Amino acid sequence: MAYINENYLKLPGNYLFAEVARRVTAFKDAHPEAKIIRLGIGDVTLPLPAASVAAMEKAVTEMGRKESFRGYGPEQGYDFLIDAIIEHNYTSRGLRVEQDEVFVSDGSKSDCGNIQEIFGVNNVVAITDPVYPVYLDTNVMAGRTGKLQADGHFSGVVYLPSHAENDFSPALPKERVDMLYLCCPNNPTGTTLSKAALQKWVDYAKANDTVILFDAAYAAYITEPDVPRSIYEMEGARDVAIEFRSFSKTAGFTGTRCGYTVVPKTVAARAEDGSSHPLNALWNRRHSTKFNGTAYIVQRGAAAIYTPEGQRQVKENIAYYMENARIIREGLKAAGLTVFGGVNAPYLWLRTPNNMKSWDFFDKLLTEVHIVGTPGVGFGPCGEGYFRLTAFGDRAATEEAIQRIKTQLAL
Repeated sequence: MAYINENYLKLPGNYLFAEVARRVTAFKDAHPEAKIIRLGIGDVTLPLPAASVAAMEKAVTEMGRKESFRGYGPEQGYDFLIDAIIEHNYTSRGLRVEQDEVFVSDGSKSDCGNIQEIFGVNNVVAITDPVYPVYLDTNVMAGRTGKLQADGHFSGVVYLPSHAENDFSPALPKERVDMLYLCCPNNPTGTTLSKAALQKWVDYAKANDTVILFDAAYAAYITEPDVPRSIYEMEGARDVAIEFRSFSKTAGFTGTRCGYTVVPKTVAARAEDGSSHPLNALWNRRHSTKFNGTAYIVQRGAAAIYTPEGQRQVKENIAYYMENARIIREGLKAAGLTVFGGVNAPYLWLRTPNNMKSWDFFDKLLTEVHIVGTPGVGFGPCGEGYFRLTAFGDRAATEEAIQRIKTQLAL
């Protein structure tokens, strides 16, 4: 009989969103008449931009003709998409990113989870608390942590508490760490770091030979000028930071799957013999070995968002979701709840009323007003007493959900 990877046994029984789905299904089975409004998982509801649809339809036609058919493409992505990414998201902002530093993939979740494979298991990992579960869980699976403790933390991990008392801007680690995960705009809290705050993290990383793994999946939702759109806006970041980006929430590609990761050739780590190795080459080796490349049709659709009409359509969709965020934020405040986020991100992070536990508030919201959110504690122990709602719903459903909270929820 084969042996298992026992690190998987360290993980709690259910992935957060699987447990949410289980509870909702059980309630729905018991109350089939209930009209449930889902503001939990951050899945989009608007269709793909018309420019992307047209580009993908054209690509499908190409794939149906012998003279324009394409088989395996470059694992790193087609030049037409990489060039558009660099020009729009980096060059236009005065930032330098080279073509062989961009790796197109099937989404930033995959890359955030897979990037840890190129790092040794003895590295010390730091994450914010609360945190997007993929950062932590994949390091647990790899054996880079100890076991889950009674307080909800894994031993061997450096946790960086992020809460209202520190304005969701955690303090720098007191000890040296090797790998540091940051997400800005943040999922789950919907909050951001200023340029000055992020520069402190880059300075820490340079002083401590730390690699920052920076998730910028929600950069397109930023509205305030002092919030960085890319970590490479920070001086020295190209020496220490890897950046993850996604088309999922920006252009509705949650079911179409496309994202990319930027690995500057100047970011390096050591082997045990002390030799330095560029992470770009290691990620390229991993990417080429385990990934056959994102579909040509999908990449054509992604590239279309950088056309003038694509940009207009994407901005309209983002504005729609951010108006939802405003409706939720103002409605929750009118109901007497304390709420954060929703200004530079499509997530709202609220304090549960009366010091209620996160899962208790989940059950209360589901049973009393038939609304689904996400318990904050599911993102980490520091998320206890908080709750996440998303702005990705339908407008009418969002307005109805807030009306229910204001008029029917017993607080």
